[in-house]
Amino acid sequence: MAGLLYPYQAKWLSDQARFKIGMFARQTGKTFTTTLEITDNCFEAEVLNSKQRWVILSRGERQAAEAMNEGIKPHMKAYGLAADLIESEYTVEKSFLDGKKATYRQLDVTFPGGSRITALPANPDTARGYSANVFLDEFAFHAKSRAIWGALFPVISKPGLKLRITSTPNGRGNKFYELMTGKDTTWSRHRVDIYQAVADGLPRDIEELRAGLNDEDLWKQEYKLEFLDEASAWLTFEMIAACEDTDAGIPSKYTGGPCVIGNDIARRNDLWVAWVYEIVGDVLWTREIVTLRNAPFAHHDAEIARLFNQYNVTRMVMDQTGMGEKQVEDMKSAHGAGRVIGMLMTPGNRMNVALVGRQGFEDRRVRIPAGDPVLRSDLHKIKKVNSETGIPRLVADSDAEGHADRAWAAMLGIAGADPFITRPNDGLLQFYRREAEAAKQRRDNKDIQA
Repeated sequence: MAGLLYPYQAKWLSDQARFKIGMFARQTGKTFTTTLEITDNCFEAEVLNSKQRWVILSRGERQAAEAMNEGIKPHMKAYGLAADLIESEYTVEKSFLDGKKATYRQLDVTFPGGSRITALPANPDTARGYSANVFLDEFAFHAKSRAIWGALFPVISKPGLKLRITSTPNGRGNKFYELMTGKDTTWSRHRVDIYQAVADGLPRDIEELRAGLNDEDLWKQEYKLEFLDEASAWLTFEMIAACEDTDAGIPSKYTGGPCVIGNDIARRNDLWVAWVYEIVGDVLWTREIVTLRNAPFAHHDAEIARLFNQYNVTRMVMDQTGMGEKQVEDMKSAHGAGRVIGMLMTPGNRMNVALVGRQGFEDRRVRIPAGDPVLRSDLHKIKKVNSETGIPRLVADSDAEGHADRAWAAMLGIAGADPFITRPNDGLLQFYRREAEAAKQRRDNKDIQA
């Protein structure tokens, strides 16, 4: 099987160190190769009439399913073994996260001789309760990576059990960074950037990838494997990853609750962005992110009208600076002055909006789409720098994907729902629900009149 792999994959596969960690560029086959090692280990146990137990902990349920469906199942098929996945639930009576009962989706595949592979979303709850070999997939992006590490290590304490960790970098504020940059000899460390992978035969056009990505920070992190300095980042990669959820950003997941919209306005070059959150308890769930470039103002207005019709919008906060003056005025007239708020992005207001936005991410009161490197990079663009007078200010680089336009739309939306972020209580919730009902009634009346 190793003969079908690129040299860097064969080197990873053949390394049988008990503790092995690898940092690989995106789409270079790190999960594919590690699931091959797991399958190979179980197949070898079958031949020797013994058993192996493996647990795969991925950043979310979707990624855990991908590891099984796109890794374990094809490898088992190559070995001539049936690979029927059994889906079940993994329940803990008292969750580490909130002390309440929690249930997680679990996928299992069992070999004829009894070897078993389980895939789960990674968190401190699922990292407990096993005595098994473990694979931490994209560990740098696991929320609460240190808590997961503390819960996990006893799982592999039995002599002979193996631990495999792979990831691309995600800043310096996580356990993966500490393990990967350690100077001890306990760990066998592998590093394969895009240049090494291509030199070993991976068919990629490096310059085309770099030009198409058009984001130097993202290129350094995802392909050159540099740990970017997070000291100046307003939203660190760890904060961003902790708020990602596979159910976010899907309009069909909307449950009919009150919504807020953040709207960053641009006509040329930069992006026009409308970010829709549904308020679910005290959490803001992203339901839709609309981006337009070089679109006529009439198209902007039509998109906002669609969003007001599709969602129970109680408040929209718009960037009123510059060309935003007229659009705010028009939207107040079309949708109600009480529901449309114009925000002049003076340095003071910009900092206030950013502070509220960051608080939402820090407290994990926000859910954003998972696995979107462009969105992740945009949210990470805003940096805090000190002016010559020592006063902090926020800046963002501009590239082909905009000028942190998604990030500002996201934070304007969070600012619009500030009571739910900083002072959640039933009275405010009831107020927003009444506003949502009134908005719905206005739409219904408009439909009847039409």
